Amino acid sequence: MLADRGRRTSRLRVSHAFHSPLMEPMLEEFRSVVAGFDPAAPAVPVVSSLTGDLAGAEELCDPGYWVRHVREPVRFADAVTTLTGRGAATFVEIGPGGVLSAIAQDSLPGSGTAVTVPVLRGDRSEDVAVVTALAALHVRGVRADWAAVFDGTGVTRVDLPTYAFQHRRYWPGAGAARGDVRSAGLGAAGHPLLGAAVAFPDGAGALLTGRLSASAQPWLADHTVAGTVVLPGTALLELAVRAGDEVGCTAVEELTLGAPLTLPTGGTVAVQVRAGADDGSGRRPVTVHARPGDTGEWTEHATGTLTTAAPEPVRFDATTWPPAGAAELDVEGCYERFADAGFGYGPVFRGLTAAWQDGDTVYGEVALPEQADGAADDAARFGLHPALLDAALHAALLTGDGTGGLPWAWEDVTLHATGATALRVRLEPADGGGLTVAVADPGGQPVATAGRLLARPVDPAALGTGAAVRDALFRLDWTPVTPSAGAETVPFAVLGAAGDPVTDALADGRTRYDSLDALLADAADAAVTGAGVAPVPATVLAAVPAVPAADTPRDVRSRVDATSTCSSGGRPRTGSPGPGSCSSPAAPSRPATSPSISPPPRCGGWSAPRRPRTPVRSACSTSTRPPTPPRPVTWPAHRPSTSRSSPSAAARSSPPA
Repeated sequence: MLADRGRRTSRLRVSHAFHSPLMEPMLEEFRSVVAGFDPAAPAVPVVSSLTGDLAGAEELCDPGYWVRHVREPVRFADAVTTLTGRGAATFVEIGPGGVLSAIAQDSLPGSGTAVTVPVLRGDRSEDVAVVTALAALHVRGVRADWAAVFDGTGVTRVDLPTYAFQHRRYWPGAGAARGDVRSAGLGAAGHPLLGAAVAFPDGAGALLTGRLSASAQPWLADHTVAGTVVLPGTALLELAVRAGDEVGCTAVEELTLGAPLTLPTGGTVAVQVRAGADDGSGRRPVTVHARPGDTGEWTEHATGTLTTAAPEPVRFDATTWPPAGAAELDVEGCYERFADAGFGYGPVFRGLTAAWQDGDTVYGEVALPEQADGAADDAARFGLHPALLDAALHAALLTGDGTGGLPWAWEDVTLHATGATALRVRLEPADGGGLTVAVADPGGQPVATAGRLLARPVDPAALGTGAAVRDALFRLDWTPVTPSAGAETVPFAVLGAAGDPVTDALADGRTRYDSLDALLADAADAAVTGAGVAPVPATVLAAVPAVPAADTPRDVRSRVDATSTCSSGGRPRTGSPGPGSCSSPAAPSRPATSPSISPPPRCGGWSAPRRPRTPVRSACSTSTRPPTPPRPVTWPAHRPSTSRSSPSAAARSSPPA
């Protein structure tokens, strides 16, 4: 019955149904057997599981007590409660297994001071189980007769070392060299990664400078990608937040990371963080540049926007922990698995201690490791320690295929509290891709939020070559654009049969022609009848087939020919129209007395270039050839239907690929 209700059950491996009415037929015979014994008063106090209280000698020597013991329920929890109330904190189970020890745990107080120790275990030999139990009791302060334990073994007592050899470091931690920068007209930045700050006149912004190296900031060497020390993206975000503090901005509206900032072995990197002037709406541009040493070339590593309009903190219930209904993820050995994927994390960055998953949402618990030299002390000088925030993102690496990337873009980032050393984090999918990040302290108060974080894979071979890495982070994508208020909407039509995803998306809710012949027929109808037929829109978008040639110049010419042929009403340019043209079959003969119409509207074309870093403008723009002069148009004897999507119209011209 309990199993049917979803309760966890286990069948008892006993010979009879003890403590139930089924035992009543044997009770009188059992009483007579017990009455034949000559019991003595117990030498130690006994707490009865029949009454749940301390039992007296007279009660224990009565045969009726043992008869009741067989028939009545066991008040085991009451007995454990009585023992803890009398100061018992160590429970030893003397029996063939550890069943009672497990049951007793449910009745012990929640303070965690009491323990249960089974003497024997079913999964190990008796000698190992007994010695293990004795050791557990010994460390709890229970006195053991060691002479009896080692009797006959031949062991002898030896002296322990007089010094415990506890490993503690007393050398001062390495830190950035500090001097008085005021003599150079600068102000102190007051930040572990920055040394000086200077404000521009008239509130035009500020510049913060610093110098990074594995010797001045040893913990930076704990973050490697494919064996190369890379400044974490969370550190670049921290620099932008610090620049915002300098100019009175409370949030980072967006921050796009370019080339990863690598730290040379044994060298230094100069860093400049620049916050620009207010644009009148509370927004300021921010950039992060760096160069190796003092004479290298400056490279832009991050660019974005600071703002005074901080969004409301994204709250989540960090007080109910672990999260209700979430499945725990295995974090054992996770950093070894991350290293196999190319992401090396040293002691300071190994802060992920637990993680859970609920659908697409991942929760994590992180803390700065206590053994990490000076990390906890440095946390008070950061807005949010980059190693701690980076560790908060590691929970996302536990899901999926185990691969990851470097942070590429942050949006709507706000720091609500500073100096955190432990965090609870929620990572969930954001609209449009990426992750939404919400971070709270162990008390549930918000620490930081990010509206969206995007990550991109990085080519390990490109690390250290800024231009190559910047290209490695690019990809083709559609960017949503919201028209400004009052903007004029220009009508347009789409040329192309159904089936192409781009054509289908553009044609949604707009005029569509399956072929160039259908477009020309509608244009002729509008010119001849003047009424009853909607005029062809002034702009027509036509797909230019992407047919790669043997080399890029020939590919470009092919697509330009196709675009030009389409924009000229189906007549190819001088020479071959190329394989990508959208020309139509030859029109049937027409009477010489037919009226003349202007050529169809010019067509814009789009295509997907093979190499995103070499944009082909000619294949993606509206043709700029001058309009062709009017040409005569004649009607066939039996003109097919001019429906824009009719089968006959589609049959007369092949749609673009």
